[in-house]
Amino acid sequence: MSTATSHASSSVLVDAEPQPLAIDVGRTALVIIDMQRDFLEPGGFGETLGNKVSLLDAAVKPIAALLEAARKVGMLIVHTREGHRPDMSDAPKAKVERGEPHLRIGAKGPMGRILIRGEAGHDIVPKLYPKDGEVIIDKPGKGAFYATDLGAILQHQHIENLIVCGVTTEVCVHTTVREANDRGFKCIVPGDCCASYFPEFHEVGLRMIKAQGGIFGWVSDSTRLVKALS
Repeated sequence: MSTATSHASSSVLVDAEPQPLAIDVGRTALVIIDMQRDFLEPGGFGETLGNKVSLLDAAVKPIAALLEAARKVGMLIVHTREGHRPDMSDAPKAKVERGEPHLRIGAKGPMGRILIRGEAGHDIVPKLYPKDGEVIIDKPGKGAFYATDLGAILQHQHIENLIVCGVTTEVCVHTTVREANDRGFKCIVPGDCCASYFPEFHEVGLRMIKAQGGIFGWVSDSTRLVKALS
């Protein structure tokens, strides 16, 4: 976990849809959602649900570029991981029993128990691994604000804007953006830094965010964001 830090005020204009957005870098956080081995690698939860996990690889390189740019300007960086306590006391029965995966949450898989905190599969992929001092949020649900201290951290750091990316676009990214929108944050979603097991859901998910004048937020991409931060 990071401790409170001070950031110099620096306003930049981000090329985005439905219109460009000016943000103060010192009041902006990069939030990387659930880039975990359990979702991106064979043998994890994503594959147990019958998904083609390689579809999520497309987001790794763009996120890495954006992460590097954010680190250079001293932006607050938050990584999230979805998963549950080893005793599964925070795992709702309805979630555990949903669907027909060949291995359910808590079952022993190739990377340890599926979606359980502390197991290898629960951790973030090596190419995007957090550095010391970067915030890691362990969340039991889809949204990054539910049952976590993310809201308190952002408040203490005086954050107003969020760059939200990760997987999957229509589930955990979308839920987090909706939660953030209701809390008054301006959200930018770089589309190439998100991915889904269902490409059509990815495309529609991005369209939903920027619809009606940006009803949930703004949509951009890693190239435009890195350019703005540079």
